[in-house]
Amino acid sequence: MERLPQDLVSKILLKLPAIELSKCKCICKSWLDLITNPQFITNYYVVHNNEQEHLLVIRRPFLCGLKTYISRLSWNFDDPKKHVLSEILSPPYEFSSDHKYWTEIMGPCNGIYFLEGNPNVLMNPSLREFMVLPQSHFVAPQGFYSFTEYYGFGFDSKSDDYKVVVLKDLWVKETDERQNGFWNVELYSLNSNSWRKIEAGDLPLQFDIWGSSRVFTFVRNCCHWWGFVDGNIGDVVLAFNMFDEMFRKIKVPRIEYYDSDFSVECFKTLVPFHESDTIGVIVYPVKGIEKCFDVWLMKDYWDEGSWIKVYSVGPVPVIHKLVGFYGGNRFLWKDSNERLVLYESEKGNMMCLEVYGKYDSIRGARYMESLVSLRRGNRQCFSCSLVPDPLLNLGE
Repeated sequence: MERLPQDLVSKILLKLPAIELSKCKCICKSWLDLITNPQFITNYYVVHNNEQEHLLVIRRPFLCGLKTYISRLSWNFDDPKKHVLSEILSPPYEFSSDHKYWTEIMGPCNGIYFLEGNPNVLMNPSLREFMVLPQSHFVAPQGFYSFTEYYGFGFDSKSDDYKVVVLKDLWVKETDERQNGFWNVELYSLNSNSWRKIEAGDLPLQFDIWGSSRVFTFVRNCCHWWGFVDGNIGDVVLAFNMFDEMFRKIKVPRIEYYDSDFSVECFKTLVPFHESDTIGVIVYPVKGIEKCFDVWLMKDYWDEGSWIKVYSVGPVPVIHKLVGFYGGNRFLWKDSNERLVLYESEKGNMMCLEVYGKYDSIRGARYMESLVSLRRGNRQCFSCSLVPDPLLNLGE
């Protein structure tokens, strides 16, 4: 091994799964130095993940209970039999009960994912790391309660820190009415493993977040929400910058879905376009057993006048909402049989991924192998196991 050029050793190691590389650190000091080198970690994330494509999916496959299954899916469009391989990431025993569940998946962010639910967790599935976030210190003022929480997740490269931000609205107990314009905002830092309250004075008043925006949209160091401001402003994108921890709003033109020149009730979902380093919006009708998707792009980030419609997709057999979007042309939705479907618009490829989810529970994101560890300081980080999925093809 000592005779092998360092560049060749690096190219070989780049081919290995992250969990195997973590074992290779114990072989010799030179390998340890190489695998823990920040440049190697960055190259691994880029090079290794360009050679394969997988999904990380959460879903609740049963009508009874809230237990959520976390799956890693892989497939090959060229496989004539359309085989799908599914493996379940099994969390520690104490988090596998019917009372532990997750409703949203955010990521990947350098291979790290945030799962919103009970409890909130950060995880690196490729290293089998699973970390429970501490409880926030938020207490609603006397006479008020918080009804809805909106989360964002991202990376602050200046401080090498992963952060979770949450917006909590306030409702008046006595009248059961929302206290418009009042938000409490908290920020979690992985480096400190704690929550702290941040000022929300720059949030636009009367701001509401649309529930149909469920796709992880972290672009330009900012997480984003699709929303609405009362009055003459209308639709906006709310951005939170992980660097300066400030909110900004981006005005959006009136984007509607039209059928025979008539505007129809539609969903609007905010999505990322990482290759263009900007954001977009997918709009599609609520009703119908087949849908068309109009894809809009903010061509120049922060330029509110640069929104353009870039392409349309369909009609395709979709009944339920879009549950994922990545790569600029890959759509994830749930069909009428509650199965997850992947559609590649550029080539017109469609594939049923053979996993099922009840209660509108399916969420999907691209799975990325990563060497970034959550083990910092003396905080507790659990180990997970990856096992064959006994629920594959459930429902046939």
